[in-house]
Amino acid sequence: MKISEQSDATRPRARGTERSMARRAELIAIGRKLFADTSYDALSMDDIARQAHVAKGLIYYYFQSKRGYYLAIINDSVADLITYAASGLELEQLDRVNRTMDGYLRYAEHNQAAFRAVVSGGVGFDAEVHAIRDGVRDAIVATVAEGAYGRTDIAPLARMGLFSWVCSVEGATLDWIDRPQLSREQMRELLVKTLGGALRAIEELDPAYPTPAPARRDA
Repeated sequence: MKISEQSDATRPRARGTERSMARRAELIAIGRKLFADTSYDALSMDDIARQAHVAKGLIYYYFQSKRGYYLAIINDSVADLITYAASGLELEQLDRVNRTMDGYLRYAEHNQAAFRAVVSGGVGFDAEVHAIRDGVRDAIVATVAEGAYGRTDIAPLARMGLFSWVCSVEGATLDWIDRPQLSREQMRELLVKTLGGALRAIEELDPAYPTPAPARRDA
């Protein structure tokens, strides 16, 4: 077969792959809207197909099951959150933390059902949802460590201090979306202030990790 003939033979497949990826992305975008404030159990596959204006078989074709579809939706939305948290390296330390927390709270506010599923670990013990949650935790710990200490490979005590703070953020955010008595701005400021407390505690226990200037009490 000539090179030109080989190229022609592969083009339809490439175009088909692009169309398939675009269609899959479109279904995920639709699902993100459907599941933003609706729990996994509240929507059947018939409900999803009807509201998405697609054949139910199309969803099975791309995602095999309702659970597969839901996991793809959560993965996609959480990937945006992780990318956002990891960006902004050009910002000052405090600005970057404020930006990260604002993005986190916005995500929880506008994707409440997905946020609850991720933080609670899904329905029962769901290893895949736990892995998504752990990825978010690791991304935020890395973001704070990079900003506070200039690196992500930190000692176990420092990591545990930041990890504990992230877990407290999860619990506080769950309560906030259930009882939104504080504005997002107030909530963000509170969480950033509590991070300052965690950073000071880390320094007290391990002086090799000094508190960044913006979080010092004398700043």
